[in-house]
Amino acid sequence: MKRFTAFFLSAAALVLAACNTAPQQQAPAASNLPQPHLEKRGPVTQLIVKGEPFLALASELRNSSASSPAYMEPLWKNLKEGGMNTVLAVVTWEQVEPVQGQFDFTVVDEMIKAARANDLKLAILWFGSWKNGMSSYHPVWVKKDNAKYPPALTKEGKKLPILSTLGMATAEADGKAYAAMMKHIKEIDSVDQTVIMIQMENEVGLHGYTRDYSPAANAAFAGPVPAELMNWLVAHKDTLLPETMDAWKKSGCKTSGTWEEVFGKGDRTDEIFMAWNYASYMNKVSAAGKAEYDLPTFVNAWIVQPEDKRPGNYPSGGPQAQNHDIWRAGAPAIDILSPDIYLADFPTILRMYSRSGNPVFIPESHAGQGGAANAAFAIGEMGAIGYSPFGLESGATTPQNQTFAQFYKKAGCFSKEILKAQAEGRIHGTWVKALNPTRVKDEVVMGDYKVQFELVSSGRRNGGAPQRTGGTYAPDAQGYAIVIQDDADNFTFLGSNIRVVFQPKEGKETVGLAKVVHGDFDADGNWVPGRWLNGDEIQLRYDILPAIEENYSGQGLDFGRPSPEFIKVQLYKY
Repeated sequence: MKRFTAFFLSAAALVLAACNTAPQQQAPAASNLPQPHLEKRGPVTQLIVKGEPFLALASELRNSSASSPAYMEPLWKNLKEGGMNTVLAVVTWEQVEPVQGQFDFTVVDEMIKAARANDLKLAILWFGSWKNGMSSYHPVWVKKDNAKYPPALTKEGKKLPILSTLGMATAEADGKAYAAMMKHIKEIDSVDQTVIMIQMENEVGLHGYTRDYSPAANAAFAGPVPAELMNWLVAHKDTLLPETMDAWKKSGCKTSGTWEEVFGKGDRTDEIFMAWNYASYMNKVSAAGKAEYDLPTFVNAWIVQPEDKRPGNYPSGGPQAQNHDIWRAGAPAIDILSPDIYLADFPTILRMYSRSGNPVFIPESHAGQGGAANAAFAIGEMGAIGYSPFGLESGATTPQNQTFAQFYKKAGCFSKEILKAQAEGRIHGTWVKALNPTRVKDEVVMGDYKVQFELVSSGRRNGGAPQRTGGTYAPDAQGYAIVIQDDADNFTFLGSNIRVVFQPKEGKETVGLAKVVHGDFDADGNWVPGRWLNGDEIQLRYDILPAIEENYSGQGLDFGRPSPEFIKVQLYKY
């Protein structure tokens, strides 16, 4: 976590800056467009911008980058050249309200101005009361007044560098500043719609302890579980997550009582208590902003790490997967509970965070080849509205991120097809990896076909004949594919480091490749056909007799390089 020094301008300089840098509204003729929002379309929830679905191919800036427009000025173009169409950028409470009741939106204005100049959308990260569970981005006037804006306390009564969730004046002050920013954004951007989403705070939760031991927290913990939470649990009893039911069943699913009477004694009850209070606090802040400008909002989770033994090792009470029911009950003004995923088994973690219809958006993760695989799986298999690696403003075009940028560029040109297929339920994605975890094969069913994927490998069989399936895998190999079913027998693939073969969904027929075309999509999303592939380009197996016995044709699609490619294929059965 890096901190930055807030800069202060004189009143005259502020007036001049507002005149010179504040983005201007477009002509009001376009103001009948709906504001950015989330919308359920078929099996997925999509982000709608200017009335059309939008796929956020994003990157999150480092914490302090956006605090200086001069620092960012040469870096915006790197993000655009790296294939991004969206940037996640921080706005802090301490910069917006350095003096209580006096708001400075210079950073917001400069950010919007630069994003528009580079044809980029923005998701603003509001760093108010908490960042990574700590409190450091709130104004000095809040930091100095512990009586009015109380910190959380340890069991021994020591102050933590973390604002208490029970500080009602803190929530009110945070909400006022946030609402003022949202009002300002609506005034300058509701037509252009440069700002499309908001992240509330950052990776909230209590470090070190399972719960806050401040006087207000102790009183709340000893008192009854709020009726709002109990009523929500009762109303959703049949669809609660197992982690919620496991805690509630300890009391026989009591519908009233203290926290320990309802959920039992122990760390899990402390965590549920903190989850309710973080969710309730952040709901107040989010609702204040939505009252001014109702943009989609999300929170991000510092997820549980393999070495963590109890809440407090990870921020206790944050929007981790096991706390989602509590957050849904306490924060209806927050739309998405998003995971920051830096651990190796991306698909398993993402499936945990997509339960109960939670829309999929990943605000922090890796770039590189692994990041491309993560993004392809999230978008193709999980219906994600977007993906965002961290800190690419200076690294988007570096060699180590070359294949990631290539994926973003191709996915951007292909995004209309992706979004349409998501809404119609005719898209899948796959993620394969040699090690940690080992997942070298995958299969999906699409229409009348089984589509089978395998990580690229080396190997020879039958006395030295080339064998391009099976064999050995490079330890760092990772592959992916997005596949869309265009109609009954036609499919479009975007793949990297992967090979694809086909079998019938049912029966003993063999699936053949009637036509295979390598090509690309242009900037307007139009298919531009290239080579017609046959012969060596599609013959994956030369041990043809064993292949036939296994019900394979021996032919398939070969995405044999890290650089992603498009292939369209027409299938038939014989």
